[in-house]
Amino acid sequence: MGNGRRAGEIMKVLGRLAAEEAGRAVPVGGGGTKRHRADVAHSRARAARRALEELGPLYIKAGQILSTRPDMVSAAMVEEFRKLHDHVSPGPFAEFEPVLASELGPDWASGFRDINTEEPIGTASLAQVYRAVMADGTPAAVKVQRPGMREVMEADMALLNRLARLVARRAPRLGAVIDFEAMLGVLFDAMRPELDFVLEARNMERARRAAAGFEHIAVPEVFKATSRVLVQTLAPGCSIRDADPAAFTVEQRMAIGRDLLAFMYRGYFLDGWFHADPHPGNVFVHPGSPAHLIDWGMVGRIDRSLSTHLLRVLLSVALNDGTALAQAWIELGESTPQAQVNAFCTDMVALVPKVAAASLDDLDFGLTLTAILECSTKRGIKTSPMIAVLGKSFANIEGSIRCLSPELALLDVFESELLPIVTGHVAKFASGPQAVHALLEGIEAFIRTPQHVRGIIRDLAEHRMALPGAQSQRPSALSPLAGASRRLRDAALLIMVVQWWRRSQRR
Repeated sequence: MGNGRRAGEIMKVLGRLAAEEAGRAVPVGGGGTKRHRADVAHSRARAARRALEELGPLYIKAGQILSTRPDMVSAAMVEEFRKLHDHVSPGPFAEFEPVLASELGPDWASGFRDINTEEPIGTASLAQVYRAVMADGTPAAVKVQRPGMREVMEADMALLNRLARLVARRAPRLGAVIDFEAMLGVLFDAMRPELDFVLEARNMERARRAAAGFEHIAVPEVFKATSRVLVQTLAPGCSIRDADPAAFTVEQRMAIGRDLLAFMYRGYFLDGWFHADPHPGNVFVHPGSPAHLIDWGMVGRIDRSLSTHLLRVLLSVALNDGTALAQAWIELGESTPQAQVNAFCTDMVALVPKVAAASLDDLDFGLTLTAILECSTKRGIKTSPMIAVLGKSFANIEGSIRCLSPELALLDVFESELLPIVTGHVAKFASGPQAVHALLEGIEAFIRTPQHVRGIIRDLAEHRMALPGAQSQRPSALSPLAGASRRLRDAALLIMVVQWWRRSQRR
């Protein structure tokens, strides 16, 4: 599909959206009751959600990410975009059979003992999934990409990139804080395997290896993968959203929830590679079986520095340290020339006690990141574009787990994973005996005089944050100063973990 044709389809959808907006009753001068204004806002948000669903998978994913960005869209839009789903009416098998024949050969059906082509078990704007039985009797799922979908997605990516550049030119101050093009680039990179099932199959094999150490989670095995067809083992059970918690023992439900969270936490904070779309439809459960994480077409990747800073952010929240949180968050991105760094620090000092108090039983990282992000954008702090995908993933996995294990304390799982994660960081990235020595010295100093060390770290943080534009003066990653900075950061992280552990022992 050419860009012109796709642009025409998009303009039709936007035209209908504009017509609805024109017909929406709005009082002259923007007046009206508070209730009426709220009704108008929600009506507008519902229309926007329906338009995104009609436009297809790329716009749906973008809308889902916007649901975690209250700094970019209204509260009504955030609420409505959380309802976005990629489920469409089943298409006739006649549309998909040519794809199977092209990818697997004209005798493709001989590879299966049976395949139910009448009732697909999954339908979305990108692909359709059929239940099948392999020649050896193994139940399987056959995922077939919709004809022409790659061309549609590529056209959409090109159009959205042009729109992002236009927004940056027309709103330079907003563009200085939110890098729309970079944020779209992160989304596009995460979605590339959805256009090529060979890449998705590689993601699944890597995820299967990572999940091997967990008793209560699994990833389907790939039987065959081509660019547009993926054949894999059939995940038992149903979506975690539709599961009946009473069908599981308490021990089963809690074990599944703990392992799902631990698996995701290690991806975020240690492996730097994670399922970016773990919503309830992508988590299948069945009594007596491990939970299966499916649909590995959207995967996020973060580097060591980002994962370490993110871990410091969440630890700072749990330790009720707004200053340390502000420092770590700014280092996730950078302070712009118009940044109000001191005001942001004040915001975090005020925010953290509320979040930390609420998190003693259940720390909601997805909502926490959203709250911090809203403050940082308002104060002119430019944030890493990966935060949008991370926030979506956090919110999705936490929402999925609450469907089955609502009483699970997410904080407890995070706490149990902290030491393995930090130990893994040290084992993988410590640069020789001097780094280890520096880390041990930092721990020893903390144990001797914890308040003194914390005071020094806080003073350094406040001094650094008081210098707008300091990001431009960062040392080269290869310089000795950069190496010392990394070791200091790792030492600070270990100190925070020790403090966390000591606090948990007093609870």
